[in-house]
Amino acid sequence: MSPSTGSPTEAHVLEALKSVQDPDMGRNLVDLKAVQDIQIVGGNVTFNLVLPTPAAPAKKQLQQAAEAAVGALPGVERVIANLTSRIQGAKPLLGGKGMIPGVANIVAVSSGKGGVGKSTVSVNLACALQRDGARVGLLDADVYGPNVPIMLGLEGKPQAQEKKLEPLDFHGMKVMSIGFMIDPDKPVIWRGPMMNSAIKEFLHTTNWGQLDYLIVDLPPGTGDAQLSLAQQCHLMGAVVVTTPQDVSVADVRRAIRMFETVEVPVLGVVENMAWFTPPGQSERYEIFGKGGGEQITREFNIPMLGQLPIDLAVREGGDAGKPVALSHPDSAVGQAFGELSRHVAARIAETNQV
Repeated sequence: MSPSTGSPTEAHVLEALKSVQDPDMGRNLVDLKAVQDIQIVGGNVTFNLVLPTPAAPAKKQLQQAAEAAVGALPGVERVIANLTSRIQGAKPLLGGKGMIPGVANIVAVSSGKGGVGKSTVSVNLACALQRDGARVGLLDADVYGPNVPIMLGLEGKPQAQEKKLEPLDFHGMKVMSIGFMIDPDKPVIWRGPMMNSAIKEFLHTTNWGQLDYLIVDLPPGTGDAQLSLAQQCHLMGAVVVTTPQDVSVADVRRAIRMFETVEVPVLGVVENMAWFTPPGQSERYEIFGKGGGEQITREFNIPMLGQLPIDLAVREGGDAGKPVALSHPDSAVGQAFGELSRHVAARIAETNQV
């Protein structure tokens, strides 16, 4: 459809915008229902682009493409596309049981075994989403190894106000961890019921406010913490972290099947420590093997959300409380975390639209 004479119509504008795809979602703007409030006055056209993922700086290209597509229509003299985002929340189940007021999406980050960098992925994923414009909370549910406070450089004890715990703030991100409550030199020796009670307390008595995403860093394995989280709240999905090596892949299978058992969608796999590139070189060394994450994606028909290299800056940032997703966003590993956050946000949006 193309206008022959006179001013363009709303139908012409929508037809033009069908040619513009959101690169994160892989669908055009009209099918995404992102085009809203079209206004046409003579040759002037304005409309809103309301995206289902954070309106990150990279979205500027999408805005420009939309304006160019409409601007090419005959009769159009000026185009303004107002870019914003509206992140859809998970659909409530069983009358909203387990939903946390104000929290749109609760996403678990899990691994089948320890030592694969799960907390590193949780922290940098949360920071990258926050950097892209989302409202983010981070819950450190790894009660036996609460590393999030160290990785964010946060100290202090959450204060109670009106029967709610006030989370600590990290660059606008709300953070809660058992590490804020305990002596860092003493071990946490809890049985299952105590862990379940702590997770419930952190989920439902923390003043999370309005969040697009609450990222929950789980302990490794498939034990009490994982089951407790699935029972205590409505998880919209899980991100599973692995390394390429066979032993990690075997444990990831068990983690995925555990989430399937409790009916939590697995959004995809993150392959951490995928390769190492020495400083000043371009050759990749696959220290932990190759293809483990891809094997999982084929076996379970779930997407690869991201592959992350071994990088000294990640370790240094974690030790110094300066996550690389914020301290070095333009580095190769910083960009990898940025790409991961966009893929996770897109998968959440896709899952919520089903």
